[in-house]
Amino acid sequence: MAKPKPLMAKSSGTDHANAAIESALRTLDVEAGGIAAITAALQSDLRAPFAAAVDCIGNAKGRLIVTGLGKSGHIGRKIAATFASTGTPAFFVHAAEASHGDLGMITADDVILALSWSGEQPEMKNLITYATRFSIPLIAMTADRESTLSKAADVALTLPKAREACPHNLAPTTSSLMMLALGDALAIALLEGRGFTSVDFSVLHPGGKLGALLKYTRDLMHAGNAVPLKPLGTKMSDALVEMSSKGFGCVGITDGRGHIVGIVTDGDLRRHMRPDLMTATVDEVMTKNPKTIGRDLLAGEALEILNSSKITALIVTDASKPVGIVHLHDLLRAGVA
Repeated sequence: MAKPKPLMAKSSGTDHANAAIESALRTLDVEAGGIAAITAALQSDLRAPFAAAVDCIGNAKGRLIVTGLGKSGHIGRKIAATFASTGTPAFFVHAAEASHGDLGMITADDVILALSWSGEQPEMKNLITYATRFSIPLIAMTADRESTLSKAADVALTLPKAREACPHNLAPTTSSLMMLALGDALAIALLEGRGFTSVDFSVLHPGGKLGALLKYTRDLMHAGNAVPLKPLGTKMSDALVEMSSKGFGCVGITDGRGHIVGIVTDGDLRRHMRPDLMTATVDEVMTKNPKTIGRDLLAGEALEILNSSKITALIVTDASKPVGIVHLHDLLRAGVA
C-alpha cells in the first residue's frame, strides 16, 4: 500500500511560489525606480542633452549607428531595430567587431550612438578614435559623465545611477532596462518630430500580424457583384434571397442615387419577425444610416469598429456609394484578429 504524501508538501510548494512572486515584485519595483529616475532626469540635467541628441540624429544625412557590447550590445540591437522600424535608418555595429573591419560600415554622414554603462570599455577606444578622425557625431549613453566615452562624445546622455534588481547589485538588469527605455524615448521623439504616420509604418511592416493590421480595407474587401445590395422598396423575400446567396449575413439598401441608406441584418430579421415579414419592404425592417467605412481605412481600424459596434460586417463606401464589403472572417483569414 502506497504511503500517503506528507501534508507539508503542499505547504512547501506554496511557500516556494510565494517566494518567487515576492522576488518578482521586488525586481519590478527596483526597475520601476530606474525608469522613474530617468523621468526625473529628463526634467532636469538630461533635458538639454536629450534634445541635442534628437536634433543630431534627425539632422544626419546618413544613418544612426548603434554600438555597444555585452548586455549594452543586446540592448543596442533592439534600439537600432526600433529606430529602423519607426523611420530612422539605423543598424547595429558590435563595438569589438568594429576594430576588425566593421568600422568600414560607418561613414562620415552617419551618427554614432554608443552604449556603455561604465563608459570605460576598452573596446570603445578605436571607435572613439575613428569618430574623431572623420568628424562623425558621437552620442554617448552612459551612467558616468566623467567617463572616457562621455568626455569624448559630442552629446552625453548621462543616465542616473540606479541599483540593479540583482540582489548582489551585479547582473545588469535595471541598467539595461533604463538604456532600452531611453532609446525608445529617442526613437519616438524622432517619429513624432518627423510626422511618421501609420501609413509610413505599414511600408516598413508588411509581414506578420502587425503587417496584417496595417493592410487597407481595399486589400481585404469583396467588391462588384459580391456585395449584397438591394434598392429601397424591395420586398423582404427578395432581400432575404440576396442576403442568403451572398453569405455575409446582411444586405445593404440603396436609394435612387445609389447611396447606401440602410442595412438589413440577421438581427433585424429577428427583431421584426412576424407572419407578414416576407411581404413587407426593406424600408420597414432596415437599420437606417448604417456604419460604413472607406476603402483607405486600415484593417486594424476596421477591426476596432467591428468590435466596438458588436457587428460582423461593414459596407465599404466611396462618396456614400457602396463599393465593397468586409467581414470579420476576412480579417481573421488575413491574420488581423
